[in-house]
Amino acid sequence: MITLPHKRSLLTWLVHLSVLFLVIVWTIPTAGLFVSSIRDKDQLSSSGWWTALSTSEQRIVYRAGIPNPPLLENGEYIIRGNLFDNAEAVVSHFGFTSLKPDVFLAGDEASLSKGRTLTVKDNGDYLITSPEVFQGRGQRIFYTAQIPPRFTLENYQEVLSSEGLGKSFINSLTVTIPSTVIPILMAAFAAYALAWMRFPGRALLMVTVVGLLVVPLQMSLIPLLKAYNLIGETFGVGSKTYIGVWLAHTAFGLPLAIYLLRNYIAGLPREIIESARVDGASDFDIFRKIVLPLSFPALASFSIFQFLWVWNDLLIAMVFLGNNEDQLVLTGRLRELLGSRGGNWEILTASAFVTILVPLCVFFGLQRYLVRGLLSGSVK
Repeated sequence: MITLPHKRSLLTWLVHLSVLFLVIVWTIPTAGLFVSSIRDKDQLSSSGWWTALSTSEQRIVYRAGIPNPPLLENGEYIIRGNLFDNAEAVVSHFGFTSLKPDVFLAGDEASLSKGRTLTVKDNGDYLITSPEVFQGRGQRIFYTAQIPPRFTLENYQEVLSSEGLGKSFINSLTVTIPSTVIPILMAAFAAYALAWMRFPGRALLMVTVVGLLVVPLQMSLIPLLKAYNLIGETFGVGSKTYIGVWLAHTAFGLPLAIYLLRNYIAGLPREIIESARVDGASDFDIFRKIVLPLSFPALASFSIFQFLWVWNDLLIAMVFLGNNEDQLVLTGRLRELLGSRGGNWEILTASAFVTILVPLCVFFGLQRYLVRGLLSGSVK
């Protein structure tokens, strides 16, 4: 009797520490993504986000432009300039070929071809001398510099100012909202029928719904798209429409929705349902006035899953909507932006946080119902 409270307290601390550990593990990648999204693109490409607050070493190539008109000083033609704009950066090594990019120390004088010389100081100032007039594209300078940490919002400005982003944002809302509401309405009716209505084949239907949960989405894309094209040709309607993508998301989301809602609705007190039937209420009245209000936590919890899935989807949107500029969703627009930029990391990280804003608002608005809706049907 004396040791029981002590054991219980120790177990409580263990649970709290375990939860804290899981929270930290899940938060670290998101924090790293955010830090990467506000870092300078050169530093992001050369070092990890965990080095964001420390000085980073970067190897950079710089091409010195030829002045026009030529500069003549002490009988030699010269090119003078600075390798970078950041006054706090420090050059440690330099070179003039890609094979030996750091063979010289800052301040040394390197001998080039045709009697030319190259000098690079630690503050980035360089001087190129030549007995003849400079010609061609200019001298390349390879240098290793210690760059202090630099943070910027240019990555977000580049993403948010991209052409067509606002239209794609509206398109994503146009796809996501109906694709979330339609399966919830259909699944609620089906879940009530499977939980409280008696009819032949009810158990078989429930087994079928559970079986559909394990069917890979990719297996049904091709036959479903062929069916859409056939229907479109038959009725003279194009297959690349919002109705098609709404129905596709509804079909893929219904099994999980029916499964979750059925477990929740089946756990509602039987006395309430039977009392309503004794009072003469029909199944539709019971569903509308009793089951739906009591099932709001389960409906909210599924709406979070469905909204996040549809909002972040790219595959179904590209298959059933295509690459039409007027119907391109936000994930497709950002993919096009990444393609035109060569897959730059700074664009990718900033785009991730742009797309996460709306799902975060939905999640924090409904998260208090999430656990209650998922667990209410699991215990009596």
